Amino acid sequence: MVDKEKLKNLPKSPGCYIMKNKDGEIIYVGKAKNLFNRVKSYFIGSHDGKTAIMISQIEDFEYIITNSETEAFILEMNLIKKHLPHYNIDLTDDKRYPYICVSQEEHPRIFYTRELNKKAKYFGPYPNATAARDVVDILNKVYPLRKCYKLPKKECLYYHLGQCLGPCINKVTKDDYEKILGEINGFLKGNSKERIKNLEKKMKEASESLNFEKAKEYRNMIWNLETVVEKQKMELAINDTDIFGYVVSDNHISIQIFHIRDYRMVERNGFLLEIADSALETFIDFINQFYLLAGNPIPKEILIPKADISALDEQLRSIIAIPLRGKKKELVELVNLNAQEKLNILLQKEKNKYSRTEGAIVELGKLLKINSLSIIEAFDNSNIQGTSSVSAMVSYKNGIPDKNQYRKYRVKTIKDADDVHTMEEVIGRRYSRLKNENKKLPDLVIVDGGKPQVNAAKNALLSIELSIPILGLVKDDNHRTRGLFYNDKEILIDKKSGLFLFLEALQDEVHRYAITFHKTVHSKNTFASEIENIKGIGKVRKRAILKILGSEDFVNKLNELPLTDEQKQEIIKKYHN
Repeated sequence: MVDKEKLKNLPKSPGCYIMKNKDGEIIYVGKAKNLFNRVKSYFIGSHDGKTAIMISQIEDFEYIITNSETEAFILEMNLIKKHLPHYNIDLTDDKRYPYICVSQEEHPRIFYTRELNKKAKYFGPYPNATAARDVVDILNKVYPLRKCYKLPKKECLYYHLGQCLGPCINKVTKDDYEKILGEINGFLKGNSKERIKNLEKKMKEASESLNFEKAKEYRNMIWNLETVVEKQKMELAINDTDIFGYVVSDNHISIQIFHIRDYRMVERNGFLLEIADSALETFIDFINQFYLLAGNPIPKEILIPKADISALDEQLRSIIAIPLRGKKKELVELVNLNAQEKLNILLQKEKNKYSRTEGAIVELGKLLKINSLSIIEAFDNSNIQGTSSVSAMVSYKNGIPDKNQYRKYRVKTIKDADDVHTMEEVIGRRYSRLKNENKKLPDLVIVDGGKPQVNAAKNALLSIELSIPILGLVKDDNHRTRGLFYNDKEILIDKKSGLFLFLEALQDEVHRYAITFHKTVHSKNTFASEIENIKGIGKVRKRAILKILGSEDFVNKLNELPLTDEQKQEIIKKYHN
């Protein structure tokens, strides 16, 4: 509980406040014109939704006095970047727009990305991610740019297919790339008619020569190119501009953004936020964080409704326009209209999300009589008749998957298909390590199964002198979640409730993770035995091949290994089977 004396002694100065939970973890950072009024407002009156949950978790707070609101804003940004508090506006995990990147290296590459952290030329954002990927693939086939992330010591398959100039073995100059890059740049800027016309000519020639496979390939190229450059429904007289609009409903604000590039609307995004101080302050904070924290590209111009922009970052203030008349004002009103239109949809979406995440956690805590369920870890096992036995663990923080904490385990001591003793081994390994490393333990452990699996987990914890609540997810005859097993009792819950849907999703996630890992291990074991039969593949080369197996750029990495073309082709054939 927050110290009331500490609240009384808050200064009436501008500054930042830092909210902490029982573990001393920073869960929220805010700024205020008057620290006394702002911080005190959290602990008086009623709150709902995420704000209520956040307040229930606050055990302590700190504050830092600043000379001005501007200083408070800069400090708030830096603290959020450093600590990534759970209850601040979370834009870092939102969808980042896909771009096509042409690198500015000595030997350039063209690739698909959502990151804008390299020195390169970026085209986008694109409204259709799949089509953008397809176009990168097509351009890589049409234009012989480098494909390898790192230049190999000898030519690769792409060189022999005519899809690479082979800078690894040939002297390729800047002039050699100039025409290629000029065509790519022209196409990606929308000058696609000439390129499509050429492809149509080649398709016709291939068809007349009865080379139908080649004709089909050209046809697919044309379709994908037309998809990615497809003219948007909304064509405008402005370029490289983001337009913001918002509406307010009770304690929520609905924000819409239209992104205009090359005189067309290429992307639209909507957000629903709980209002922290005032709707206007929440809106301005959102704009700051959208660009400065989430790293979204800053356009040449930003249009917004009438607002006090003094709290905006200086760089953003310089490109903000608040249109009072004309076409631009109509566009802002149009975005406001879209914000209103999307409000109820977003409210329902937020309600559904809450009931299946943090709301479900609150419900589960009440059901099991556990005060805080910030971190939950769940386990599942997978094997085929005792072979390639593995186990997997997923971690949820505040009801949301925390994929950085997921773990995979190869079963070491159990030889047969023994689910119970496998669970005991893996639980013991996981938490003896956390104990030895003095790391934070979860608030709840969930195992896939009923009484036998729960008891196995309890025995594992008992043997290392730890006590963590254990919950079992009991399945029916169709292998679907039937109920819970906790404190030696089976508990049935409403299958339409947010809690049931949360637990079912968690069970599906840990099962998916375990199965995926099992398939990888089993395939690797099978693949390992198969490549032993390839002439010239000994223990050293086999180890090198298995080391890169499963990586996204397996073929590129394979090309860097000292193997013959015949060996590579045989390995790739077995890899794809």
